[in-house]
Amino acid sequence: MSKITTLVEELVTPILDDLSLELIDMEYVKEGSNWFLRIFIDKDSGVDIEECGIVSERLSEKLDELDPIQHNYFLEVSSPGAERPLKKEKDFEKSIGKNVYVKLYEPMDGEKAFEGLLLSYTPEKLELELTIKTRKKKVEIPMDKVAAARLAVTFS
Repeated sequence: MSKITTLVEELVTPILDDLSLELIDMEYVKEGSNWFLRIFIDKDSGVDIEECGIVSERLSEKLDELDPIQHNYFLEVSSPGAERPLKKEKDFEKSIGKNVYVKLYEPMDGEKAFEGLLLSYTPEKLELELTIKTRKKKVEIPMDKVAAARLAVTFS
């Protein structure tokens, strides 16, 4: 995490706590000639545009006071969407029983990505149930091989 994202996390956490919201992810990135500070928030019942606006206003005030970012940037506050990233232990724990997509640093059994039902999670490994055509297969994935994970939307 950069100095800016660390500072922004310190500023936004009390705002989110006050509104019973959760910080899901944050990124400070340059796209083309523009910089973007993106804050992804959520709660169990989902967030609406009004809540995103309140967080954006309150965070903007704090950022204007401290002025930690020396150049122009765009502040975006939004929900992570249906395919939200899984980064923290509690993200994985809440996702047990849901469909997830897991990308690996290196291939395992000849595959570098898996999508399936998350059966269990420990800080050491994930257990997924994959459906290959009509048969089901369980696979254990060591957490140190996981490059990225997110919820996966399925259409039945």
